[in-house]
Amino acid sequence: MANVYKIQKGLDIPLLGEAEKVVRTPDPARYYAMKPIDFNWMRTKLIAKEGDRVKAGSPLFFNKLQPDVQFPSPVSGKVVAVNRGERRKILEVVVEADDKIEYEEFGKGEPGDMTREEVVDKLLKSGLWSFIRQRPYSVSANPKDEPKAIFISGFNTAPLAPDNDVLVKGEQENFQRGIDVLSKLTNGKIHLNLNASYPPSEVFTQAKGVQHNYFKGPHPTGNVGVQINKVDPINAGDIVWYTYPQDIITIGRLFEQGIYDATKVVALTGSEIKKPLYYRLLRGRSIASLVRDNVNEGELRYISGNVLTGNKISSEGYLGFFDDQITVIPEGNYHEFVGWAKPGFNKFSTSRSFFSWLQPNRKYRIDTNLKGGERAYVVSGEYEKVCPLDIYPVQLIKAIMIGDIELMEKLGIYEVDEEDFALCEFVCTSKTPVQSIIRKGLNMMIEEMT
Repeated sequence: MANVYKIQKGLDIPLLGEAEKVVRTPDPARYYAMKPIDFNWMRTKLIAKEGDRVKAGSPLFFNKLQPDVQFPSPVSGKVVAVNRGERRKILEVVVEADDKIEYEEFGKGEPGDMTREEVVDKLLKSGLWSFIRQRPYSVSANPKDEPKAIFISGFNTAPLAPDNDVLVKGEQENFQRGIDVLSKLTNGKIHLNLNASYPPSEVFTQAKGVQHNYFKGPHPTGNVGVQINKVDPINAGDIVWYTYPQDIITIGRLFEQGIYDATKVVALTGSEIKKPLYYRLLRGRSIASLVRDNVNEGELRYISGNVLTGNKISSEGYLGFFDDQITVIPEGNYHEFVGWAKPGFNKFSTSRSFFSWLQPNRKYRIDTNLKGGERAYVVSGEYEKVCPLDIYPVQLIKAIMIGDIELMEKLGIYEVDEEDFALCEFVCTSKTPVQSIIRKGLNMMIEEMT
């Protein structure tokens, strides 16, 4: 019988704008982009220069810290821009797509008949190795390592998160083939973690070669970091790999068709979307045509991902590499006079500061207003209420702030990622940028250990 893990701590944020479970296929976009900033611990080296022509699957850039790990174009076309930020940091490599996509050929393969080395080689050459990440540090996995286990989160509990059963519908063969590929990469278990609150898709329940674990609880129960912490915690020296269902399906297509088919299903969500739906599209596309004439008036925040961990983009920005969701909410550039003194029937609160607690089933239109400024960092016990990891979150954050490597190790830095602290940042009275502090700590550990 499968294990069921009950998570008590956490918080579900009731936002308006959940996507209706209808999947549409929009017209192809003109522009697509790959963004090195989607990947942690990157030292980007361009392969395709501005003006070059590429095919779907052609490498656009690689990581100088892991030269074998390349990052492929989702479409064929012409590289029309390399957008840079501060200190000429590469932010985006933009491709103007052809009307008809041409694909790099990587050859088909039956995972069961291949050696581990052959599987790794195909994933590296196609660029799909970039789908596989590791804990600790949440960086691209090292193909020379062998993890003690591989984790797959089959559900998402983030605000307005897409239903993974919708994302994988009709993809049972490709998902199983992707699992067969992963089984070549480890002698340990492949943990497929599912939501115990409702019957999951047969794509997941009928998957072979995996250990099914079931979880029940509020966000961040769907985070792979929480699942690893409860099922097989990471100790010093351990390596665990993880990936997600649609990435596994893409890997399965590679071995079935011999090409990089970047198709995925994405949820368009948020209170400012007029018709929140699911869309079948290609990774990295511009969101311009999806949101044009489909958003409310006013100053808006466009997010690739969810409201807690996603990245801010423009209305003509590009879908992030790992994102299954686009969210649009109101911007919060305003000052509210004595807002703290009002009854707040329309305001969501994690405490009973406002009378909105009298309406427990209400959903809210929440904007990005910080509602105060950064202030002295005090111990309030708020973090512990929403952090289900078996760690001391405040103490870990303070250890990072003072740069105490040994103390960071003792307090569990190897098990965490920014997303595991997103709720801590949301409830923080001191308005401390917790997620950026955690990433700073992880980067410090990488530098110390390499």
